[in-house]
Formats: sequence, structure tokens, C-alpha cells
Amino acid sequence: MNIAYVALGANLGDPAATIRAAFGALANLPESRVVHCSSLYRTAPVGNTEQPEFINAVAALETTLAPESLLDALFDIEARFGRIRTEKNGPRTLDLDLLLYNNQQLNLPRLTLPHPRLHLRAFVLYPLAELAPDLQLPGRGSIAAWLPAVANQGIVK
Repeated sequence: MNIAYVALGANLGDPAATIRAAFGALANLPESRVVHCSSLYRTAPVGNTEQPEFINAVAALETTLAPESLLDALFDIEARFGRIRTEKNGPRTLDLDLLLYNNQQLNLPRLTLPHPRLHLRAFVLYPLAELAPDLQLPGRGSIAAWLPAVANQGIVK
């Protein structure tokens, strides 16, 4: 069984309800089981700051799906929640990012693991640290070592 971590984010509609519903959608993925879900975190938008605040979380999954198959399944869930990819860092009904898959390091056209910016984003690191405080980020060291670097980014549990 493989362990994958998925980041969830939303800032349109009722984002808290969307994230909770997305936890349910993740629980229905084939060949997968949700092991843990983080608390919900309110965060300031990154990049395009002229948009509503986000609600973010992280889920830990056990899965036998291969990384690219899991990514496809995540995109399918986003589409069911009305996600349309038009603007980078823009508002969204639901965003699902595959952060980590075991300790794999991949650099494929559609998928980079670990997620290339996970260590720079409080909205990913804090919920991830809640689930796995001793986690080692492949090629980057401990998650705990990166938390001070993002402490100035607005995040509220």
C-alpha cells in the first residue's frame, strides 16, 4: 500500500462545505482509503490577492493507484466540483494537488513529486505537519524545518 498526501483548497461558494464534501469524494476513490484528514485552515490567497480567502486542508490516503492514475482521479473530482482551469492562482471551486507519494521523486510533464512548491506554502505545510509532524520531504528534509520559513504567511486554523 502506498501513502499519498493530497492538498485541498477552495475559495468560491461555501469553501468549508466544499472541502468537507471533497474529503468524502476522496474516500470514494477506487483502490484507496482516506487515513487522516487535517483540520480546515483559512489562508490568504497567493499570487492574485484580489480574490476571497481560501479554505485549505490535507488528506492522507492509502492507495494502490499509481501516481499518474491518482492524479487523473483527483482531476476528475475537481471537475465534478465545477473546477475550470482558466487563471493561474485564480479563484477556484476546488483545487486538489498531489503533494507526496511515498518518498518518490518524479519529474514528468504532468506531475512533479514532491509538489514543487509545497515547502514554500503555509497552506500546505501546516495541515501536512498536523497529520505527519515527523514527515521527511524527499530532497528537502524535515517538514518541521520548513515551518519557520512560512510562519509570516497568513493562516488560521
